[in-house]
Amino acid sequence: MIRTFNKKQLLVVLLLIASTNILHAQNRNSIWVFGDSALVDFSNINNPVSGVSSMDGRGSCVSIADSSGSLLFYAFTRATVAGFSGNIYDNTHQLMQNGNLIAGQGWYKEMVIIPNPAGSKLFYLFCIGVTNSHPPGLYYSTIDMNLNGGLGAVVQKNVQLFSSNTVDGIAAVKHGNGRDWWLICRKMDSNFNGNKRYFKFLIDPWGIAPLDSQAIGQLNTTNSGSLIFNSLGNQLAFINARGLIDVMNFNRCTGHLSQVKSIEPETTGNFPLYVSAAFSPNSNYLYVSSNENNSILFKYDLSLSNPSIARDTIWEFTDSPQSGGNLKLAPDGKIYLSNAWFNGVQYNYPYQDTMYNFVNMNLSVINDPDQPGLGCNFQPYSFYLGGKRTYYGLPNNPDYELGPLAGSPCDTITGVDESTEFENLAIAPNPFSDYFIINIPYVSDRSIIISIYDMHGREIIRETGEVHANVFQKRISLKEFSNGIYAIRIFDGKKLFTGKILKQ
Repeated sequence: MIRTFNKKQLLVVLLLIASTNILHAQNRNSIWVFGDSALVDFSNINNPVSGVSSMDGRGSCVSIADSSGSLLFYAFTRATVAGFSGNIYDNTHQLMQNGNLIAGQGWYKEMVIIPNPAGSKLFYLFCIGVTNSHPPGLYYSTIDMNLNGGLGAVVQKNVQLFSSNTVDGIAAVKHGNGRDWWLICRKMDSNFNGNKRYFKFLIDPWGIAPLDSQAIGQLNTTNSGSLIFNSLGNQLAFINARGLIDVMNFNRCTGHLSQVKSIEPETTGNFPLYVSAAFSPNSNYLYVSSNENNSILFKYDLSLSNPSIARDTIWEFTDSPQSGGNLKLAPDGKIYLSNAWFNGVQYNYPYQDTMYNFVNMNLSVINDPDQPGLGCNFQPYSFYLGGKRTYYGLPNNPDYELGPLAGSPCDTITGVDESTEFENLAIAPNPFSDYFIINIPYVSDRSIIISIYDMHGREIIRETGEVHANVFQKRISLKEFSNGIYAIRIFDGKKLFTGKILKQ
């Protein structure tokens, strides 16, 4: 099928997408599920409210809502449980059909939910194995929300993509086309020799495509780390417990990392034990939580050539024994911080029934994270969880409402619904082996521009041609290119056609 937009229509579509993201930023991002039965609903971003869930876990957790902001399902891993410890729960807070024994070990950022671009009610749950407490590696399970009366069911479980140990941190971001997704993780060998490699996967309607890994930034020698995208998806931060902080540019069209800014190196001896990080909404600042001695919240000004020299200490938690947890930017533009409490006797997971206090019954909040220095207005223990408790984890949810990258080479090739309006546009053969022919009848006498893009959004061929007697025909060869799916864009000066071709 082929879709067409004229320039004005395309601009209106992009503006509508952008305005929708601003005005209704909650939607699929609305519901957070974490900790000991905690839930926060951001449907009203001016007044988020606490709720109740069936989760009980110290760390890894994910959740997703539908387009109206209602919970679809959530998942989490459980420490102290041997083997695959993950569970998936539906929106009635019951175990989803076939939703038990999901990969994951009870660490902190082992999971991420990605909508399957092939169907609006299909989802992937990606999970990593950090240590050898179960077979390590990267796994995915498939959830079909059409099943079980709309409550969903797991139809594929724990499909392994690779078998190496993985750094505790997995991240996802929308492709620049606004439809597909990038998945990023780091492998870790069992001897902790370290590496600089990031492993990337492209998720599109045709499945999960592993891409070449990329070595960039500083050497990482620990499996305790975290990957964080900024609000635009064009920057990626990596931190680890040994003190490493790297911030890189990320190309949402190609998946390429570049221009690394190494803010702090790994240290020896007394590690700073960096736990988590979050970008401010404007990406000017990076907030980092640490468990060195007391829990500390740091702030780095990324506009500086050396942000580490002028970092701000926003808060040091000295009023009770506790462990700093995850930071996360919320739909309301604030950054929330979790803290786990230690009573000096009982380790803080699982909590005893008597272990309730102001530390684990509240989240701390950075109310104005775009403001410089202490003007960010950090308020410790200021968001009450309605009697529920938090540990270290907050949901490792990507921004489901991030729109297409307008004006980029990949913003027009995908990410829009297909139409039957131009069924008479013929591309044959398709699939093809070496070449194909484009035939468009009933077009006016204008020049035609044809662009072919690879799966990373890179333009690999640009051809022009003339219309004769209201018919356009063009033979294009991809003999020198590898097999796979390519996007085609045909513009006749007035109408834009987009489609897919398959070389095999």
